[in-house]
Amino acid sequence: MRTIAIALLLTTITTAGPASAISRYQSLSKTCAAVQQLIAGERAVILRYPARRGGLVLYDRYVADSGQCGISGYAARAYIPTKDDPLCPVYNCKPSSVFNPH
Repeated sequence: MRTIAIALLLTTITTAGPASAISRYQSLSKTCAAVQQLIAGERAVILRYPARRGGLVLYDRYVADSGQCGISGYAARAYIPTKDDPLCPVYNCKPSSVFNPH
């Protein structure tokens, strides 16, 4: 019984450990280089930007590398609009699968 309790405690600690606050930014208020620097420094950020058509605001989590995507994901190239570049290259997490192992 004690072994089960210890295993449960360790599982709780390891799954709760990576959770932390994530910064949110408006991509159009920053240059492409500044966005890339934020991502590299913070390892993961949420970026918001307007949709190309319509008044919707889009957002996603952008990461420095696949290490921020968890065990079942990988960092894939994406492009977001910034103050100086409509197609600033960044990475966001995509799920891996048998059909798309990365």
